[in-house]
Amino acid sequence: MTASYCAAAPGHEFHGPYHDTEYGFPATDDNVLFERLALEINQAGLSWLTVLKKRQAFFNAFAGFDIDKVAAFGTEDVARLLNDAGIIRNRLKVDAVIDNARRIIELRKTHGSFHAWLAAHHPLSKEEWVKLFKKTFRFTGGEIVGEFLMSLGYLPGAHEPSCPVYDRIGKLAPPWRAALPNR
Repeated sequence: MTASYCAAAPGHEFHGPYHDTEYGFPATDDNVLFERLALEINQAGLSWLTVLKKRQAFFNAFAGFDIDKVAAFGTEDVARLLNDAGIIRNRLKVDAVIDNARRIIELRKTHGSFHAWLAAHHPLSKEEWVKLFKKTFRFTGGEIVGEFLMSLGYLPGAHEPSCPVYDRIGKLAPPWRAALPNR
């Protein structure tokens, strides 16, 4: 997303609700964090609109993004997902989402939750986050990691300061704002 998202998204059937109620808003629920990571992975090489249109199908196909359920997916589930026309049927992306659920379960053992793992590493620069994600997760390049973290308030830039949503998010004390000196 770019700063122009604030001009283009409002009023759009799919972009509008995401822009106004989710993009840049802090989240602590691990399943929400996992969903956002899975959607960002699936967006790679495609438009965000494609992902938003398929979001409900992804939710259904991936057991509501319940980390424990997805981590337990086996070969039959992979075959089911690769035959599901409602989602993006890319083997690398499907495998990455399932494996990343398993990796989040491992993070719970050391940090208690995915959210706690993120919080324990914050603040980092985007470059440092990318290195950490590449070491920890699958299919997490710079754009995926940057958008994931921006979409959850760990990195700034989701909204222009003139966007009404910017002030709403600011009142929620997103992690990027808390990391600024004298804040």
